[in-house]
Amino acid sequence: MTQANASRAKAQKNQPVLRIGFILARSFTLSAFRCSPALRLGSDVEDRSGRVNCAWAVLGSTRNFITASCGIQVAPTAPLGNPTQFSYIAVVGGRLNVAEPIDREAIAFLHEAAAAGVPIIGVCTGSFILAEAGLLENRSACVSWLHYVEFRSRFPSIDATSKRLFVEDHGRITCAGGSSVADLATYLIRRHVGEAAERNALEIMQITRRRDASEMQTRNPLGSTPVRDKRTNMALIMMEQHIEDVVSIDDVSEAVGLSRRQLERLFRTEFGATPVAMYIRLRLEHARRLVVFTDKPLIDIALETGFENVSHFIRKFRKEFAITPVAARRRHAAETNA
Repeated sequence: MTQANASRAKAQKNQPVLRIGFILARSFTLSAFRCSPALRLGSDVEDRSGRVNCAWAVLGSTRNFITASCGIQVAPTAPLGNPTQFSYIAVVGGRLNVAEPIDREAIAFLHEAAAAGVPIIGVCTGSFILAEAGLLENRSACVSWLHYVEFRSRFPSIDATSKRLFVEDHGRITCAGGSSVADLATYLIRRHVGEAAERNALEIMQITRRRDASEMQTRNPLGSTPVRDKRTNMALIMMEQHIEDVVSIDDVSEAVGLSRRQLERLFRTEFGATPVAMYIRLRLEHARRLVVFTDKPLIDIALETGFENVSHFIRKFRKEFAITPVAARRRHAAETNA
C-alpha cells in the first residue's frame, strides 16, 4: 500500500495522519503561524474545511490569550496534556526581547515530548527557545539571516546556518520563519498525507512550488532591490555571519569563487557601492538593532559589530544614520512609551 493510500485509509477512520500541537511564544510572529492555514488546506476534502487528514491545536498551560507581536490575540484550544498524541510539537517564536517567552510548564512539556520521541519544531525565533531549553544540543539549527549573529552569540556551541530554509536533525526541525514556514508545512503535508494534499494547499495559497529545505533564504539587503546574482547574495551572507570577527574582502571574494575586482563590479552593479561600504552598512544596521532593542552598553555593541573602539563606532553610526546611538536609543524609548 502506498503512503498516500495508507493516509487515505486512516483518514477514512477519522484518524488524521498529521497532528501538530502549537506552543505560541509571548509576542509570537503571526506570519510564523502560517503552518495552521496550510494544514487546513492540506486536510481539505472537496473544500469542506474539515480535519480529515490533519489536526492541530494551540496548546497552553492556561486558557489565557496569547498576544502576537502585531497585537492579535489567540486563545489556546487544548491543555498541554500528553505530547504523544501529536506527530510534532511546534514552538512559534517572536520578538527576542521578551522575558520568558514560554512558561515553565511548556518547557517541561517539550522535554517530555523529546523524551517520548515526538519531533519538535522551532519556527522563526522558536529556535532560540529550543536552544535555551537545551533541546538543540548536538544538533544543527536553521535561523533567519536577521538573527544569525545573535544566535551564534548566545549559543556558540550549536552549529547554526542561515543559508537554508529549514533543517531537520535527529528529531528537531528548525525553520527560518517568514514564507519558509509554508514550505515546511507543505513538506510535512506531502510526507504524511500525500502529494495531492500538498498540491491542493499550494494551489489555494497561490504558491507556484514548494521550495526545498536546502534552498537559500531570500532577502532584500538594506531595503534595496532584490539581489539578482547568487554569488552576491552568498557574499552578503558571509559578511552577516562575520559581523564581530570581520573578514577581509579578499576572503569573501575567494569564498564565492570570484576575484576581488569581479566582486567589486558585481556590488557596484547590484548596490552602487563597494563590498567594503556594504559590509560596514550591514554591521551598522546590526548595531542599530542592538542600540534600539537592547540595553547593552555601547562598548559591547561596538565590539560585537567589529569596531575597534566606541568613538570610531559612534562616528560611523552618526555618519550612516544622522543621529548618535544614545539619541537613537532615547528616541525609540520615547516613541515606545508614547
